[in-house]
Amino acid sequence: MKKLARFLVSVKKELKKVRWPGKKEMVKYSIATLTFILFFSVFFALGDLIIAAVKMMMK
Repeated sequence: MKKLARFLVSVKKELKKVRWPGKKEMVKYSIATLTFILFFSVFFALGDLIIAAVKMMMK
């Protein structure tokens, strides 16, 4: 039980050291993440369509 208490105290100390992002940073990071997801979604969808088309041509 003492180990758990010591661990939780350490976690609390470490969380006080964390620099949480502000609103502007969160918006910037969210836009970057959504752009990244959108780009790779389109990339993989196009890749899948191209591979499917090539497979259809080879039949």
